[in-house]
Order: sequence, then C-alpha cells, then structure tokens
Amino acid sequence: MSICLLIQPIHQSGIALLEKAGLTVRQASKPDMETVAGEIGPAVAAITRNAGLNRAAIDAAPNLKVLGNHGIGTDPVDVTYATEIGLPIIFTPYGNVQSVAEFAISQMLAIGRRMREADRAMRGDDYDYRYSRDFVEMYGKTLGVVGFGRIGRRTAEIAQAAFDMRVLAYDPYLDAETIAASGAEKVEDFDQLLAEADVVSLHLQLTPETRAIMNKERLGRMKKGAMLVNTARGALIDPDALVEALESDHLRGAAMDVFEKEPLPADHPFKKVDRLVLSPHIAGATEECLERTAVQTAEQVIDVLEGRKPQYLVNPQAWDRRR
Repeated sequence: MSICLLIQPIHQSGIALLEKAGLTVRQASKPDMETVAGEIGPAVAAITRNAGLNRAAIDAAPNLKVLGNHGIGTDPVDVTYATEIGLPIIFTPYGNVQSVAEFAISQMLAIGRRMREADRAMRGDDYDYRYSRDFVEMYGKTLGVVGFGRIGRRTAEIAQAAFDMRVLAYDPYLDAETIAASGAEKVEDFDQLLAEADVVSLHLQLTPETRAIMNKERLGRMKKGAMLVNTARGALIDPDALVEALESDHLRGAAMDVFEKEPLPADHPFKKVDRLVLSPHIAGATEECLERTAVQTAEQVIDVLEGRKPQYLVNPQAWDRRR
C-alpha cells in the first residue's frame, strides 16, 4: 500500500487523482511537525501547504519519494536538507495568482472605503456613519508593488485596468524594460516607492533579507495616509512597528492576510488595532484556486512517483540523485 500523507487538507479533486493513481490518501491528525513526524513514517508522498515540512519530519519518513508543496511559498520547508538527501519538492507557482491578486485589490478597497468600520457602524445602528466623509477612491492613485513576480504583476494589471492606477514596482531582480512591458515603472530606490505610493502591496518571498523589511523606519517613510496590504508573508512586517504606524494615524490603514505565527495568537496586538483588516490566510482560498492548485500538486506528485520529471521543481538539483 502506497500512502500519501496530507499534512493539511486539499481539494477533493486532487485527492481523487491521487487515489486513481493507486495511492492511499491519509490526512494528518494535526499539521504541527511533532504530530506529522509521528504519522509520516510509511508515506511515499506527502503534501503540505503553509505548515511546511521540517528536517525531523523528513527524517521520520524513510520511504518518502516526493513532497508536494501546495502553493508558491516554500519557506516553511527545509529545502536545503531535502535537496541534500535527494528528496524532490514540487510546487505550484501559478495556481493562486489570480485569487491572491483579486484579494489584494479587495483589501485596498476595504481600507479605502472603510468597509470594516461601516459594517460595525451598521450593526450598531449608526447609519449616520455615511456622513463621516472618510472614504477614498482608488481611481488615479499610485500603487507601489513590492516584488513584481506573478502575483505582484497581476495585481498591478487589475489596478491599472480597473482604476487607472499608476504602478511603481520595486524588484531588484527585474530590469526596467521587463517591468515597463507590464505598464509599470521600475523604482530603484525602495524609499522612493514608499514616499510616493498611496497603496503599498507586498508580494515578496520570505528570506533573511526580506524579513521585517517593513520595519519602523520603512513604515515611517510611507506617505502619510497611505495604505499597506500584505498577502505574502507575515514576517515581512514588524508587527509592533505596524501597530504604532496605525495608532499614530500615520497610515490610513493596513490589511494582513498572513502572519508570522498562524493561527494568530489570541493576545496578539493586531487584534486590538481598529485600522487593521485581518483575515485568516484566505487570499488563495477560492474554490477555483483550491481545485486548480490541488490538481496541479497531485499531478506532479504522481509524475515523480511514476518516474517523470515534474513541471515545477523547487530543487531541480535533487532530481538526478533522487531517492
């Protein structure tokens, strides 16, 4: 019996493909690594989402032939160790692009139109909240996209098409011509983007260089009254600095869909901040995205198990010396 362990749930369409390929699909009882290490032993394949897979769990799975990473970000996975021992990791770099980009736009609108506050006002019978005159359009505003990869680029395209926004892009790995081809302007100086943007949207991977990239100094360099949206990784932002920037009225508002620790602890300071829109990591959780990503993950896991090189390998150097 060949077992595929799901560390976190995936769409039934992906499960159906795995079972059709002859795999027995089991769901981990909990996604924490201690539990996973105790349950992954007989698995030939595993699929994870934002829980990742650490070295201890990998070592507990001597039969593991492939790890499926359901999504783009792989920072919770010990990629270095997996590569060292010849464990291929597949991922789905395109599966969630549209859903996350749409969500980033929706968060900008939620802050601009004070949707969180308006909902609360209505529930409190404060219909006169409509006269507060604290609402802004996105039309013609400047959007700063930090990280101009697939999701950042799609977010920019929607903002331009729907709201005629000027888009500034900060991405040291792309040249000006590539960025200009998408209708955006490359900004070499990160501080310039922060100073000019009405909305800053983060689309970076988490690395030692990007951790807390939005610290107290950077948040202070943002235009007064600007908005910040994070659908990428929670640890890109210093939480205490963000709380201060919001409570001091420097920023109009912010939206966080991702957090350094998930679920967000009950006593986290974010929960007490009025100008912060919080959501439980749902940017890529549309039905369409979940089905698309699960299918792409399952297909590639099956490819590896059947000896075919998958389309998207996180660590291609592990392929020729795979387990």
